[in-house]
Parts: sequence; structure tokens; C-alpha cells
Amino acid sequence: MALVTLVKYGIWAVVMNVLVWRVTGTLDWAGWMLIVSHGAMAIEGMLYARFYRFRFLHLMLAAVWTLHNDIIDYVFGMMPRYSVLADYANEIGYFTFWLSIASIAAAYQLGVRLRRQPLLPGGMSFRQASE
Repeated sequence: MALVTLVKYGIWAVVMNVLVWRVTGTLDWAGWMLIVSHGAMAIEGMLYARFYRFRFLHLMLAAVWTLHNDIIDYVFGMMPRYSVLADYANEIGYFTFWLSIASIAAAYQLGVRLRRQPLLPGGMSFRQASE
């Protein structure tokens, strides 16, 4: 779940704050701090992806939880509020759904599919090297 949510929410917060900047022409220090810190979250998720160990079932549980969260946020109106972006709520909800799908796909590629392939020179995986 960490990989999916680090990437999703890292990218989401960066995009929302950049949109605030585009719409208003300005962004306060907190907005810039959110861009930097959440951008670092997404990068962190990708950098540590090769060390995560999970199975397909674990990813599916994370996918259900993540997509359920999108439904609660954008169908039932519980999403974070950026008042200057209220006119774009439908588009933001659509973007968020596809960002969730992309984050789940990235987690599958990096955590499930590539996990089966050697990660160290000599054809050893990290698991084999630690035994």
C-alpha cells in the first residue's frame, strides 16, 4: 500500500498546488512546501520500490482501498477542498481516478512483476542474497 499511496498522493498534491498557482497566479509558502514535500514522497516511493515485497493479493487489497477512497472523496464529496479549484471538481475527480489506476499499475510493475526478476549482479535477488 505504501508504494501506491506515496506515488498517488505525492503526485496529486503537486498537481493540485500547481493548478492553484496557475489559476491564481500566486502560491504561498505552504503551497511551495507541499509541492516539495509531496514531490519527494512520490520520488521516495519509486526509489524504495525495489525493496518492497508484496504479492498480487496485497496489491489488490491496496487497489480496492485506494479506489474506494476515491469514491468516498469524489462521489460523496469528502475530498480535500481547494476553494479556488471548485470549478474543476469533476475534472479533478476524473484525474484522481486515473492517477490511482496509474499508481496501482506502477506498483504492479515494480513490486509484483519485476520482483520475479534478478535485481543483483549474478542473477541473485535481494531475498537470495540475504539468506
